[in-house]
Amino acid sequence: MDGPALYQTRFPLMGGGALVQFVDNRGRGEAERIARSVESEARRIEVKFSRYRERSVVSEINRNAGRTPVAVDDETAMLVRSALDLTRLTGGRFDPTVGALRRVWDFRSGRVPSDEEISAHLPLVNAGAVSTRDRTVFLRRPGMEIDLGGVGKEYAVDRAAALVGSLTQSCLLNFGGDLRALGPHANGRPWEVGIEAVDRLSSASQVIDVYRGGVATSGDSRRYLLKDGRRYGHILDPTTGEPVIEAPRSVTVVADTCTQAGMLATLAMLQGKAAKRFLDAQGVRYWCDR
Repeated sequence: MDGPALYQTRFPLMGGGALVQFVDNRGRGEAERIARSVESEARRIEVKFSRYRERSVVSEINRNAGRTPVAVDDETAMLVRSALDLTRLTGGRFDPTVGALRRVWDFRSGRVPSDEEISAHLPLVNAGAVSTRDRTVFLRRPGMEIDLGGVGKEYAVDRAAALVGSLTQSCLLNFGGDLRALGPHANGRPWEVGIEAVDRLSSASQVIDVYRGGVATSGDSRRYLLKDGRRYGHILDPTTGEPVIEAPRSVTVVADTCTQAGMLATLAMLQGKAAKRFLDAQGVRYWCDR
């Protein structure tokens, strides 16, 4: 039997890349089995919940908006309810139906939508019009869209962590910048995690140590629109239909799970200039870059 060794696997995921590093002492064959299991679980969640995939349950729910409820399994119902719970907890600052506004806000086009275009789509942003009764999900208004991207990637990280955590006590999962650490590095030291610089993509503004827990970042470094000298971040305020005013460029949070870290990072962005005050009240480690 081989001694403890650090293994890693990479694979494309959710429009980005995934990197999984873990320690195993049972040889390469077992390590490859662990790597395949993690990748399979991550891809399962992407295929099932991505709004960009025609056959996903999210796409099916959106196609049937205003027409008929869609039968869902327990996992889907749980994720939808979690997103709706966030809407209630934040007084509407977070809304999983904000996806309808993506039809007018295309951050690759360089075009800012008119007030009339935004106003026409804003009535479709309404978490209160989402029904989750009798193991179904129903968007009551035609044209509505639900988007679980605000919770989906972090959920995938935590699901994969639960799977690999039963096989090794030393692991770091990184799904497109959302992470989960299980125990220290093979050398007994914490994992070193870089926080991306907002003006130097793929470069770290600083490196933090993480033994255990989730790390997530929310920001507009990679998705934004510049028009007439004004920067429009991609995080939209569901109450106005426009990018959040005076939001930080980037917020990184460390919490017990990746889901918790992602939720707090997103909610902080939605607070705009009050982001740091919100994070201070949560009692978590965070980094906020304006």
